[in-house]
Amino acid sequence: MTTSTTTTDHNTIRRWAEARDGNPALVRGTGEDGVLRIDFNEREERLDPINWDEFFRVFEQNNLAFLYQEKTADGSISRFNKLVRRDTA
Repeated sequence: MTTSTTTTDHNTIRRWAEARDGNPALVRGTGEDGVLRIDFNEREERLDPINWDEFFRVFEQNNLAFLYQEKTADGSISRFNKLVRRDTA
């Protein structure tokens, strides 16, 4: 069984992503600020790289929380993550 954790701590989010070679990105064409994603270097055409300051500006402006998993059911490092609204987290 796997467990997920939710956080709003910027350092935790950044450390988790960077430990998995993840980088902050925006999905192009998805509104004023765009939809945030963590890009794991499997380039998607619609993902635009951004810096962490911009990522967290949009994160806070949209009142988001980061739902993530450390390990998969078999004990491997997990890249599962999802950005959710804080009021539903």
